[in-house]
Amino acid sequence: MYRLTTLAAIDEIPAADWNALAGDDLPHLRHEFLAAMEHHGCVGERFGWLPRHLVLRDARDRAVAVAPCYLKFNSYGEFVFDWAWADAYQRAGMRYYPKLVVASPYTPATGQRILTGDTPDRPALAAAMIQGSMQLAERSGVSGLHWLFTSETETDWLRARGLLRRLGCQFHWQNRGYASFDAFLGELSAEKRKKVKRERRRVVESGIRIRRVRGDQVTPEEWRIFHRLYEDTFDKRGGLPTLSLGFFQEIGRTMGESLLLVLAEYEARIVAAAFCLQGRDSLYGRHWGCFKDFHSLHFEACYYQGLEHCIEQGLERFEPGAQGEHKVARGFLPTRTWSAHWISDVRFRRPIDSFLDHEIEAVEDYIAEMSTHSPYKATGLQRPTDGDAPAQT
Repeated sequence: MYRLTTLAAIDEIPAADWNALAGDDLPHLRHEFLAAMEHHGCVGERFGWLPRHLVLRDARDRAVAVAPCYLKFNSYGEFVFDWAWADAYQRAGMRYYPKLVVASPYTPATGQRILTGDTPDRPALAAAMIQGSMQLAERSGVSGLHWLFTSETETDWLRARGLLRRLGCQFHWQNRGYASFDAFLGELSAEKRKKVKRERRRVVESGIRIRRVRGDQVTPEEWRIFHRLYEDTFDKRGGLPTLSLGFFQEIGRTMGESLLLVLAEYEARIVAAAFCLQGRDSLYGRHWGCFKDFHSLHFEACYYQGLEHCIEQGLERFEPGAQGEHKVARGFLPTRTWSAHWISDVRFRRPIDSFLDHEIEAVEDYIAEMSTHSPYKATGLQRPTDGDAPAQT
């Protein structure tokens, strides 16, 4: 009934067709977002992300499911770390790269990866997509196929097809219908509430002015300044800034309503900024940079402004990015994230499977430990959640 094809460029499928399947809560999987990366060299041969997007077509040649897929020649920008696996292949005299990765580049955000739109046929379409992707991986001769930051349901489907499940942990915030930021603070213990108030007060006392600007209202000069801040962060940390100014400017034009820029000004000059993506129900924190250090400004720009925005807009969830135990004290709780992996060579599949079993135990222990540090007064808010699950109450 179905036929799987691949695209070497996302512009080979109309944006309306892709977006009808992608929905509106995953801005990092919208056609405009992925296309801007391709248009401005953020993916491609230079960075080792070659588009191989998956399109499932029915008997009438209509696209009924899609997934963002890349042929990868490194593991950069994935946030599900498999460097040790690549090293083991190398020591065995084998090649780990290339591999196939289903993901949004440089975006560690949980959500559906098999994009079908709202249809009762979703389980059948997902089964056909998973089977077709595995057959593609076998034909391509890659070392493996990796689905990153999948929803819990998709992870179960992938596991049922024989893929190996991997567990990770991030720190997310759930909106329990707070009427205001102060109402949210009222859920915290007295110690944590005082800490947040003190951090916010220090930013004000430093003379910092904060502005939240929607992407389609950001000026060209503000985009240029933000991009310099973005590059400066990577320069300080020794990383590689893959996203170009042209990329940010394009998504500002094409999907600006789904972007949020938090600008911090000191003496009428922008000194720091944080960049977020916004879906129907969720906010996704992505990038931050500062020209000058101010006490607690990072927490204000990257966390508190996002929390305040979610409360004002009625958004259900805030994912501020990967890692960061310091987020717990500010209201973000440990949340399970998932990925699924098909390894071609059985000689490596078995030891990797065993490793993942032990790793899951270790991550669950870590989640349990971090949950004991919950800042909330209500004990029901101390339990960890899965990335696509509703808040615990």
